[in-house]
Amino acid sequence: MEAMPEIEEKPRPVALTHEELYRHTVRYFFRYVGAYLDDPEVSEIMINGHHCVYIERKGRLEKTDCQFPDKESLEASIKNLAQYVGRTLTATVARFDARLPDGSRVHVTLPPCSRNGVCVSIRKFSKVNFTISDLVQRNSMTEEAAEFLSLCILMEKNMLVSGGTGSGKTSLLNALSGLIPRTDRILVLEDSSELKLQQEHVLYYECVAGDKDGRGRVTIRDLFHSALRMRPTRVIVGEVRSGEALDMIQAMTSGHSGSMSTIHANTPSDALNRLETLALMGGLDLPLRAVRTQAASAIDIIVQISRFRDGSRRLVEIAEVLGLDDNGNFRTLPLFRFRMHEKPTATRVVGALEWTGNKPTFAEEVELLGFSDVIQKTAQLFA
Repeated sequence: MEAMPEIEEKPRPVALTHEELYRHTVRYFFRYVGAYLDDPEVSEIMINGHHCVYIERKGRLEKTDCQFPDKESLEASIKNLAQYVGRTLTATVARFDARLPDGSRVHVTLPPCSRNGVCVSIRKFSKVNFTISDLVQRNSMTEEAAEFLSLCILMEKNMLVSGGTGSGKTSLLNALSGLIPRTDRILVLEDSSELKLQQEHVLYYECVAGDKDGRGRVTIRDLFHSALRMRPTRVIVGEVRSGEALDMIQAMTSGHSGSMSTIHANTPSDALNRLETLALMGGLDLPLRAVRTQAASAIDIIVQISRFRDGSRRLVEIAEVLGLDDNGNFRTLPLFRFRMHEKPTATRVVGALEWTGNKPTFAEEVELLGFSDVIQKTAQLFA
């Protein structure tokens, strides 16, 4: 009997992973800014139409010489990006968000909404998670401020990180979260996932845009609904931007002490006023006084961070929220404030975050809760 001829098997195609697909397609289309995607010193890439690209390097904006060959090549890049993240571009889509496998956050605006043509902002994901000690070494805060914030987290004080765009709020929030005890169960809610906590017992939740008709959409408020049924010890919200502020306030005042979030504001007082405004967008018909009272009760500590002219990012104030005054206005007590030691210039800012001399109202709690041994640098605040 004749032997059957051997059939040579063709090699099966190897399925590409999501990361490999990104490298082969998205990275190919964005190769014109590839050098900046790979540069660890560049934190953001801003494409203002095909002919104009800016970057942020070490906290300072720079215009680059690179550009896309024509608007069609940029449009092709965006279509490929949209396909990669499962979005369908139609005539009614004027903007969309995306997140790349490395964690970089992308926001795209399209004509006719964008008069400059297609505009893209790529907020690169930092591969380095700064700790509080790192921020002290980078002169973002002092050792005294770091110890005080660490104590506030151990005492489960609700904290709000306030600052402007690009001031470093998310990096600071990430560093502060590293001080949370390992025994806590932490739920992280974000519009676009950026935080990466060091603890083991963490659940991460991210919003879903849904299709063009809104089907499948999951908002921060939806995530709150689920999160509070998952038995969290603490809830961390990447940023409050809208009506979810009311959900966060209610979570903080209903047994989830030690929670944190960030907000866009330039001062601690502005942060509270903005939080109140966002809470009123929650859709519930609540009296202004009731919302204000709850907001003042929910937040214990506000940490204000700013970006200076030299590109550095530093804490400029740590304030305690004292509630409302007789006229129903927010009251804050500054505990640390940044003081200039020299006149600032575009390349040099000399100053430090210094204790104001005010003592926190919860000074007596430190000994009662058994945290007296934690105090070394900040003993004068609690004496």
